[in-house]
Amino acid sequence: MTPQQFRIWRRTLGLKQKDAADRLGLKKRMIQYYEKGNRDGRPVEIPKSIRLACYALSEGIGDFDGQTTTPLPAEAADTE
Repeated sequence: MTPQQFRIWRRTLGLKQKDAADRLGLKKRMIQYYEKGNRDGRPVEIPKSIRLACYALSEGIGDFDGQTTTPLPAEAADTE
């Protein structure tokens, strides 16, 4: 996932950077680094775990306990 793809993912879901950070369990600053593609001039790679979490959120999955999925709460799904 490129920085541009990450930004498109977030915008497609209608999320602000803070909202995306909250859903992914990250700080807003990490979202900014992922979208910029670097941190203090050094490249930043979006980890596989974050890429998979982005996919899950895109599919309406809010959580996974190892066996079953939990859908996003209705109010969260409505903002998408």
